[in-house]
Amino acid sequence: MSTRAGSVAGGLMAALMLARGRAEGILLAGGDRIAVIRSFWSIAVCVPVILALRLTGTAPPVAGAAPSLGRGLVHDMLVLAVGWLGFVLASHRVATLLQRTDRWPRFIVVWNWCNVLGNVLVLLGTLPGLLGAPTIIDEAAQLFSLGWALWIEWYAIRITLGVSAMGAVWLVMLDETIGLTAALLGMALGGG
Repeated sequence: MSTRAGSVAGGLMAALMLARGRAEGILLAGGDRIAVIRSFWSIAVCVPVILALRLTGTAPPVAGAAPSLGRGLVHDMLVLAVGWLGFVLASHRVATLLQRTDRWPRFIVVWNWCNVLGNVLVLLGTLPGLLGAPTIIDEAAQLFSLGWALWIEWYAIRITLGVSAMGAVWLVMLDETIGLTAALLGMALGGG
């Protein structure tokens, strides 16, 4: 197995363990500079998930643009990258303020891979609606999958950075705010 494939497998395994509330999952994620760099393969791993969301019609439209799979996918990837990397930079600053700089590398490795799992959960939450389930089932599935994705992020933050429950809530809110801001800017600049 290549080192890259091993990094992907280890990162995804760590995220899956955290998704089940198993804190020892963070031990599968490295905390050195190389592990941090390799963990950004998680963005590439998310490309098929983003494509699937675009194909299912659950991704937000590109403002003022005629429907185009290629343009929509490029837009989605740019918004994803800006939001993702924006939080990476912001979390590094926050870790410094919280005097958790020594924990940040392992945190960002775990957080990157938990994002893959979170995106997969959001995609899975759309399946009941796509399969024609009643609205209440569709909305409940979407709410459950989004809630689980947010919980995984909260738990990963809490365990890896060693912050309080409320501190982890604030960091999740920061991440969501950055992502929403990137999406809104993307929609505003998307062609309209």
